This record gives sequence, structure tokens and C-alpha cells, in this order.
Amino acid sequence: MDIWNNLLQGFITAGTPVNLLWALVGCTLGTAIGVLPGIGPATAVAMLLPITVKVEATASMIFFAGIYYGAMYGGSTTSILLNTPGESGSMVTAMEGNKMAKNGRAGAALATAAIGSFVAGTIATVLVTLFAPLVATYAIRLGPPEYFMLMLLAFTTVSAVLGKSTVRGLTSLFIGLAMGLVGLDQLTGSARYTGGVSELMDGLEVVLIAVGLFAVSEALYNVMYEGRTVETANPMSKVHMTKSEWKRSWPAWLRATAIGFPFGTIPAGGSEIPTFLSYAVEKKISKNKEEFGTTGAIEGVAGPEAANNAAITATLIPLLTLGIPTSNTAAILLGAFQNYGIQPGPQLFDTNANLVWALIASLYIGNVMLLVLNLPMVGLWVKLLKIPKPQLYAGILIFATVGVYGMRQSAFDLVLLYGIGLLGVVMRRFDFPTAPVVVGMILGPLAEAQMRNALSIGEGKWTIFLERPMSLTLLIVVLSVLFLPRLLKILTAKKAIVLN
Repeated sequence: MDIWNNLLQGFITAGTPVNLLWALVGCTLGTAIGVLPGIGPATAVAMLLPITVKVEATASMIFFAGIYYGAMYGGSTTSILLNTPGESGSMVTAMEGNKMAKNGRAGAALATAAIGSFVAGTIATVLVTLFAPLVATYAIRLGPPEYFMLMLLAFTTVSAVLGKSTVRGLTSLFIGLAMGLVGLDQLTGSARYTGGVSELMDGLEVVLIAVGLFAVSEALYNVMYEGRTVETANPMSKVHMTKSEWKRSWPAWLRATAIGFPFGTIPAGGSEIPTFLSYAVEKKISKNKEEFGTTGAIEGVAGPEAANNAAITATLIPLLTLGIPTSNTAAILLGAFQNYGIQPGPQLFDTNANLVWALIASLYIGNVMLLVLNLPMVGLWVKLLKIPKPQLYAGILIFATVGVYGMRQSAFDLVLLYGIGLLGVVMRRFDFPTAPVVVGMILGPLAEAQMRNALSIGEGKWTIFLERPMSLTLLIVVLSVLFLPRLLKILTAKKAIVLN
């Protein structure tokens, strides 16, 4: 009963005129970001992080959640009409959605994507409401050794999942860990790695690093390496589905939600795997297999889009209850929480209950807003694609520069911002993921503190991590994440040699 009372209180907070306005602005902006290819929600949230200096915590988290959600909805529009996925989670939607659009069924494809996103997002939000407090209740029993291993698990999974290779992912992570060491030592108060620069005494600003790595590097990379491509949209039909299309869509929505939600809750999750898996399931069981890859099957749009939104919603469980981000945007949201002095984790539901439940309630509200925004206004969103790229990316650079300078009015911050932006360009050029940098920078100092506390409990003995069952279990999981895929690859290669 406490859950429903807390949720009701969350609706009261999220339903205030100011918070409703922030939710609407976030959803609208997120949809626009999703429509524009190449600018994902991580870039948008990173670019807008400086508002945390001025805006109240609950309002800004509702705003960022709206952007996150809206971008997932908007990504399907360009996938279907232009065969240009705005986000990696929309890649599978493009496969069948664009073929439907080319055959004059763009309206049906857009309708099943929007309604499927609403259905999956709502079911997933209900599951977050029910299970997040339960996870937090059990997680609160963890001690420093378990917390350290949990953060070690976050480091390895984020590095392994978000990078093209484990080595690249770990390299990015170590860059972030090094950044996290700059400033004053938490326990001794002595300065480390500041190089005598007084501005670095307080450490590197998470907001500055996030804006540099995502927004500035995105703009610079596009200016330096991307061509000026002009896309042509397929003709729009009325955004509605026939009775037959409804009948084929709703089972796909439910199956995809069941597939997508678990992938979002586990640290090795993400939206790419469940969308491909959902597409494979729909293709396997469909009675209209001949439509796949030819005229376009509506199940091939309904399933992946629902799986994408279910997985995205589910990422809030590990983020809020354990402080573990499982996507680029979740890593930036973690930075936003920390900017307010809030550390997501098991105690968040006790220490900041109002914020958490208002955020969860805003997801229900945002889902309805996005359905209203996406179905009637598709034509308007498509017109955003006419914004010339030079002006678009120049605007991003100006916005990022003004935002970061407004935080401390420091010229040093601007030099650092563009230095980090150039680092981001180099990383992207050579396929090094940027999210592990943010994760390492945020969680690194916390992991260091927990490790020191654990060693104090164990009187300086490293065996403390092996003596406690939960800590040992997490250590085994970490080693499995690092070495099991490599082992399976070797065994598969040997099996292939034997068969040949």
C-alpha cells in the first residue's frame, strides 16, 4: 500500500503546473532531438546539464526524463520516413518501417510505433513502480565490500557493452577514472593531479566533461567528418491503422515488452539487443513471412519499437536503486543527480522519496503527452529535417559554450571544454565509447571510498572481498563479464575448425 501512497504523492508533485510544463517542454524537445539524426538524447541532456545550477532538482529531472523518453519516440519517425535511425535502438524499426513507407503505408507504421511505444512504456513504468522499491530494500543491506564490487560490476559491464571491444571500453573507463582523481583526496584532503592549477582544486566538473564529450565533440565531429547529406522523405499517409493491422500489432507490443524490460534492468542491458531479438521473434512466428524484407511487415515495426521503449524505461531500476547506468543517457542522468548532491542508490528511496516518486509519476504523464505529440504532429516533426546542418551544429556549440561559462564564469572552463571536446572527437574517430569516461569519473571516487572503507573493516586484508558471500558472488559475475565472451569465442572457433 505504501507504494501506491507514494505514487499518489508523486503524481501530486509532478502534476503541479511548473512540473507539468517542464515535462511538456522535455517531451517536445526530446521528440525533436529524436527526429534529427545524429543528435541523441545523451547529447541533448549533456548540452542542457548547466540548467541544474538554476532549476530545482525535481523539475530538472522530470525535464531530462522527458527528453530521454521523447527521443525514443521521435527516433521512429526518421527511421520509417527516411530510413535514417536517430538512435541505435531505432535501427531495427527502419528495416520494415521504411519498406512500409515506400509502399504507401507510412501512416500505419508511424501509428503502430507511437502506440506501441505508449503501451510498452506504460507497462514498463508500472513494473518500475512495483519492483524498484523492492530492489532498493534488498540493496540497502549491502556493506562497503559489496558496494565496491557492485561499482566494479558497473565499470566492467558498461565498458564491455557500450564499446566496440572490451579493450576500447576499458581504456575509456580508465580515462574517466583518471579524471575522477583530480582534486582533493576525500579522506586526507591533500591535492592530487592538479598541476598547481587552482581551478582544478575542486576537481573536474561532471557537467563540463559531459557537455564536452557529447555535445561539443558531436558538433565538431560532424563538421570535420560528416558529409552534407540531403534526405528525401516518403509520402505521408493518414496516421491510422486498419482493423487487421491492430490485430497484428497488439500481440507484438506485449511480446516485445516482455523481451525488452528484462534487458533494461540488468547492468549488461541496452536497447539494441532486445529490438533485434523482438524482430527475430516476430519474423519467426508471423503468418505473413513474405512481407518481411519486401513490402514491410507491421509486426516488424510494432515489436522492436515496443521493445526499445520497455528497455529504456527499465534502465531506471538499476540507475535509481543501485546507481548503475546502463546507457549513455543514463550515465549523463547520473551526473545530473550528482550535480544536486544526490547519489542514486539503495537509500535514494528514503533520502529523496519525493523526487524519486515524482520522477516515476512523470513517466506516466510523459507517456500520454508523447502519444498526443507524436500522432497528430508527425508532419511538423519531419519539417525539422530541413534545418541546415551547419546552422544546427553551430547552435549546439554556442549553447554548450554559454551554458558552461554561465556555471562559474571561468575562461579556464571554456579552454577545458573544447579540449575535452577534441578528446571526444579523437575517441569517436577511433571507436572508443564516451559513456565509460563519464561513468568512471562519477563512480571512481565513490568506488575508491568504498574500497578504503572495506579494507578498514577487513583490517587491511584484501580477502575481505572473498569472505563475504555477496561480495564473492559479484566478483565472480565481474570475471564472467570480462572473460566468458572471450572464452566462448575461442571455443566456437575451435569447434568450427574441428567441423571443417
